[in-house]
Order: sequence, then structure tokens, then C-alpha cells
Amino acid sequence: MDEVDDETGVHGRTARPLPTGKVLGFVFDQWMRRPGRFAAITALMLAGTLCDLAIPWAAGALVEAASRPSHVAADAWRQWILLSGLYFSYYILRNQAFGLTNSFSARAMEALTNTAFARVQAFSSDWHADTFSGATVRRVSRAMWGYDVVTDSIFFVLGPGFVVLFGLAVSMALRWPLAGLFCGVLFVVFIGYNLGVTSRVIRPVNLVSNALDTRIGAHLADAIGGNPVVKAFGAEARETAHFSRVTAEWRAATIRTWNAFNWAGLGQNLLMWVLQGGLTGMIVWAWAHHRASAGDVAFALTSFTLMSGYLRNFSETLRNLQKGLDDVLDVAAYMQTEPQVADVAGAPEYRAPVRGARGGIVFDRVTFRYKGQTRSIFDRFSLDIAPGERVALVGPTGSGKSTFVKLIQRLYDLDGGRILIDGTDIAAVTQGSVRRAVALVPQDPALFHRSLSENISYGRPDATQDEIVAAARRARAHDFIARLPRGYDTLVGERGVKLSGGERQRVAIARAFLADAPILVLDEATSSLDVETERQVQAASEALMAGRTTIVIAHRLSTIREADRILVFEDGRIVEEGGHGELVAQGGAYARLHQLTQA
Repeated sequence: MDEVDDETGVHGRTARPLPTGKVLGFVFDQWMRRPGRFAAITALMLAGTLCDLAIPWAAGALVEAASRPSHVAADAWRQWILLSGLYFSYYILRNQAFGLTNSFSARAMEALTNTAFARVQAFSSDWHADTFSGATVRRVSRAMWGYDVVTDSIFFVLGPGFVVLFGLAVSMALRWPLAGLFCGVLFVVFIGYNLGVTSRVIRPVNLVSNALDTRIGAHLADAIGGNPVVKAFGAEARETAHFSRVTAEWRAATIRTWNAFNWAGLGQNLLMWVLQGGLTGMIVWAWAHHRASAGDVAFALTSFTLMSGYLRNFSETLRNLQKGLDDVLDVAAYMQTEPQVADVAGAPEYRAPVRGARGGIVFDRVTFRYKGQTRSIFDRFSLDIAPGERVALVGPTGSGKSTFVKLIQRLYDLDGGRILIDGTDIAAVTQGSVRRAVALVPQDPALFHRSLSENISYGRPDATQDEIVAAARRARAHDFIARLPRGYDTLVGERGVKLSGGERQRVAIARAFLADAPILVLDEATSSLDVETERQVQAASEALMAGRTTIVIAHRLSTIREADRILVFEDGRIVEEGGHGELVAQGGAYARLHQLTQA
């Protein structure tokens, strides 16, 4: 079946969704995180429901007392007090339950959203590369409100509804066994019909609507995030037309969903009509044959009024419950999806040596292949980088340079072999501690829509303002920051769009300075700088590299002449290594690259 893909938000074969029971179990697990509050809400709702269930008896008793020939007013007043007390208790108990549920649900929604965010953050780089960020945002926010719908549906309608409906069937059976049997059978048929229609008709169209709703979020984020490209090509009308096609698909699917709700409601209304006609007909027959008193008639009519209200709510709420569960489904699936790169149980944090050289890297017979590829990038690859050594990586695109750095950061698990930093297998320690030991300055740095101070101190959030300014000075970023109206408090925009490419690069370099990691990775970190600033930053980088292992991914060979060692990559292998002059003299692959750059 060609539908909207769960992960990417585009058309393709969908993954099999979690069964409704598992999603409901996930919601129940959230409730059980606060068992005391859950028990209190349940007790209040049950007490209020029992008051509601007793109202037909009290109404019947009041009418019975008022219609007696003896006309005993005191008895009627007692029944009035009982009936009024039941209504008062019902309202107070429900109100208290709602009050407890407010904080209970809000805290659970907060925890659900935080847990979903943490789980998504833990997923691998491949997972994030395969998934629209806008789609993920839509799923998590939809799940938060879906959880609220599920909680309200079960606590305030479905739970009390089951108690009242079957309680009334039993009450009816105590007075008129045939009427009680009729109500009980009809309730079972009604509930079975609703459950069947909801699971077999409503849920499938719900899932398609949700997938297309997710697709809207995905395309919104994609187009808005790429707005500079849209404007550069004057493609606003084209993007609007493309987005309109997505919303048109959503509209068609949503109409199908609402129509399914409507047709399901027709069957429910017919069953309620059968209940109304059958029950009132039995009461009229019993009254006509002097087998029912005025109190009995009042009891039956009050019972039917109560039943019809719960039945109407039951039908609508069951559909809302299914929709809420479908909204929670994606996050429930996230919770059942183990992170693709996981820490071993009880893994300690990586600790750089306190004394001696730091930042030694060893690739020991490493084998690695990307998901979905048949050929390994590295096959039993071995390499030693000494602490404090400056190593440059050169080679054509796809030769393994970027993969080499990603494996050091443990963004992927190996298929074979191991990687050591200062003698520690990085697979045996926490991922976060390994990544904090590697300061990365990418070629195209992404900043958060936060202040410049927050962006610079991201690797060291406890840094003082003086330390932040010192790092900015070393990166030659302080002067342009000082000229901004709000200085270091300036918000940089999403992904740093308010800054020029060179300014973003210098902020990223300042961030690396402040991180003070034993290993530094520069992915052509000065590529966006003008000539004068490049020289200044390179001079500052010399001080930063002192005593640190530095890996430079080089695109311009002029930036790596002073490297201790240059590694030339081809197809995941090192085909040449040595100093700049030595490799040029050899006349091999590096010499050819040098000749091309000189030309």
C-alpha cells in the first residue's frame, strides 16, 4: 500500500504501526509514574460515578413519595434531600477530580515531551539524516496533546460510562429482569460496534491523516529552513504550489476521516433509537398493565436520560480516544526504538590523562560500512596518531576523511576493530564524554538561535563572561561582536543566519577555543574568512594547537604545509603519508593534488 512514509514524510510503504493496546500500555505507564495521584483521581471519579448511578433510584423514590395518596410531605422532603445531595456530591467530586487531573496531566505531558526529546536526541546521525526535523517536531507536539485527550477520555467519560451503563443494566434488572437483560445486551452490542468500527474503520483513516499532517510539518520546516535558497531562485510561487499539493492531500484524507466518523455515528444513533424505543415501550406496557408505579416510570425515564447521555458521549469519546492514541503512537514507537548507537551498561566517562601527553588516537583494524551500502569505507584500517601531533587529511570526496572524524566522535558503531583515545576504547565509555574530548570546527558551522555568549560557551556552559570574551578575542571575533548593539547578548538567528559566513566561522572557532578539548578537528575552519582575518585566526590557532592533537581536513593544501604529517586518503585507505615537501617530491597522488591547486 503506497502511503506516506512514517520516517521521511514522503510517499512510500509505511511501517506497520504499533497496536492500539501497546500505545494504551505506554500511556498507562506514564500514569503509573505518579501512582498516588492516579489512585486519588480514580477514587474521586468512581465516587462521583456511583452518585450518578444512584440518581435514578433517588428520583424514582421522590416521585413515589410525592404520588402517594397519603401525601406525607416529610417523606418527600427526605427523598428530595437525598436526590439533591447526590447531585451536589457528584458535582463536587467531579470538580475535585478535574482539579487533581490538571496538574497530573500537565506534569505527565511535560515528562512525556522531555522523554521523547531525550530519546530523539539519542538517536544516531543516520536516523536524523533520514528524518525531517519538522516531522519529528510535529509528532512530539501532537503526542503531547494526544496524551491529554486520552487521559480526559478515559478518566472522565469512558471509565465512568462503563460503570454507569452496566450499573444501570443491573439496577434495571432488579426491577424488571427483561428490561435489564434488554439494556445489558444492547450495551454489549453498542460497545462492540464502537470498538469494531473504531479499530477497523476510524484508525486506518486516522493514521493516514496523521501521516499527512506530519508531512505538512516536514515541508513547512524544509521550505522555511531553505528560505534563502528559495529567494535566491525566485521560487516562492513554486514552493507555495508544492506546499498546496501537500495540504490538498491532507484535506482529502481529513474529509475521509470525518466522513468515517459521520457514518460510524449513524450506526450508533440507530442503536440508541432501539434502546429508547425498546426501554420506553417496556415501561409503557408495564404501566398499562399496572405492573409499574409512577416511581418506577420516573426511575426508568431518569435511567434512560442518564444512559443516552453516556452513550452519546461514549461514541464520540471513543473516537477521540482512538485519535489521541494515534497521535501518541509515534512517540510510543520512539520509546520502543533503541538508540542505534548505545552506551554499554554502566559505562564510565572518558577521562583525559591528568599528567603527560593527551589526545593519542589509535585505529586498530577498524572495519566500517554505512547503513544500506554494500562496500565498507574502512576495511581493517589501522593508524596511530601521537598525542600533540598535527595531522592533515587530504583526498577526493568520498575517500573517508569525514568518516574518519565521525568515527573518532563515535557517531557510529564499528563493524570490527576498535578506536582508542589515550589507550581507552571509546566504545567502553559514554558517547557524550568522548565527544566532549573532541572540539570540532566544521566548514559550515551551525549556531543556535541564542545569544553569542551562549553559542561560544556551548562546549563549556559554566564558563565566565571573561573567559568567553577571551576566547572570542583569540578567534578574532571580539571586534565584530563589540560593534553589535547588544554585543554578546545578540541573538544570532536560526542556524546563525544573522551573521556572515566569516562571522559564524569565528564564533565556532571561539567555541572550540573555550572547550579546551585534548583533540581538535578543523574542517577547513578558515575557509570563510578573508585573507587578513585568516592569517590572524591561523596565528591564534597555532597557540590553540600547542599540546593538543589536531586533525585538519584540508581542501586547500596551502593551509597544511606545517602539518607534522599529511595523510592522503583514497577509497578508505591511506595511499601516501609524510610532510608537504616530501610528498610533493614523491610525485604521487599528493603531488598531483598540489599541482592542481597551484594551477
